[in-house]
Amino acid sequence: MAEAANRPPVQIYLVTPAVADTAAFLPPLRAALGAGEVACVLFTPSASDDQSAKKLVKEIAPVVQAGGAALVVSGWNAIIARAGADGVHLIDGSKGVAEALESFKPERIVGVGGIRTRHEAMTAAEAGVDYVMFGEPAKDGRLPPLEAIVERTAWWAELFEIPCVAFAPDLAAVPLLADAGADFVALGNAVWEHDKGPAEAIALVDRLLKQRASV
Repeated sequence: MAEAANRPPVQIYLVTPAVADTAAFLPPLRAALGAGEVACVLFTPSASDDQSAKKLVKEIAPVVQAGGAALVVSGWNAIIARAGADGVHLIDGSKGVAEALESFKPERIVGVGGIRTRHEAMTAAEAGVDYVMFGEPAKDGRLPPLEAIVERTAWWAELFEIPCVAFAPDLAAVPLLADAGADFVALGNAVWEHDKGPAEAIALVDRLLKQRASV
């Protein structure tokens, strides 16, 4: 397990659902960003073509960046720079890493998810990505066992300097992943479907992480 004194405070990485229309989504997004310190937002445009995806990203980017967070986009690599995003998130492990690094580094973030094995994670890290993500939902929505994500996160934190994003299936998993050594804890539906709203969910996690850091 990583020594807390040797690693920076754990930060919040907010994962949006797939968004086709920003009008309804921007108010809860603003509320969430205003409720705590969110370091990064992973945005997935639901669009039929590059122009539509670019429009969605351009509508989201100012809101995210004004809230002090970086905007990373899943997919649609061709429009990332023109739409004003801060980086790209790859969802197929090591696939496409070399091309993304050549296209976007050092100006923009390149992160990698969809990692299936330890070897794949190490390969991505050695290539020069900015972070690896463990535990996010599969394409069919299924989540890996939390125990496996805690174990993978602890292994990574013990051996590697490149940041690790650990996906929390619910708010109760946040302290487990933080204690395992995650640099960022990713939150998706646990925020958007929280019974008291996204802002309250982020506020709870923000308080928890700050209290943990002060101990």
